[in-house]
Amino acid sequence: MTQRGDGPCMSAEAREAMRALDSMPSAPFVMTACYEDDRVGVLIEWVQRCCADPPLVSAALRRGHLIEPLIRDSRAFALCKAPPNDRLCLKRFGPDASPDADAFDSMEIETLVTGAPCLVRAECVFDCELHQHYDLDCDYEMYIGVVRAVRVREAPTRPKSRRK
Repeated sequence: MTQRGDGPCMSAEAREAMRALDSMPSAPFVMTACYEDDRVGVLIEWVQRCCADPPLVSAALRRGHLIEPLIRDSRAFALCKAPPNDRLCLKRFGPDASPDADAFDSMEIETLVTGAPCLVRAECVFDCELHQHYDLDCDYEMYIGVVRAVRVREAPTRPKSRRK
């Protein structure tokens, strides 16, 4: 079976499941964490609301990323919704990003409650305290966070055109 799951070895049922899963909404988020002097971010696609009371969100990412020990030690993370087609976020936090460079260097960041770095350029930010961590029986792990703070960026207003 291929990594994406849509190869020739995949059963008809599995292909149907993939088509259904592809219909679920997803969006690029930068998951961030920091502990002491270290800070890391990773671009992820799988973020979901879990429940409203208490406000919980889930985030799934591939195992083995540098962010794992920072979340474990700080017990916190932030989910920053990247603007659509944001090439800077892709370059800094995507799969080809350099692990040796500080991805946040020269980017405007803020902190809300937990201390996790939050991208000012993000459309919205969920600042979370780690509630639960699951190692899934695949190449992913899931983090469940209690939302401790939220920041939503106001949409820019368009100037009204003058009609003559």
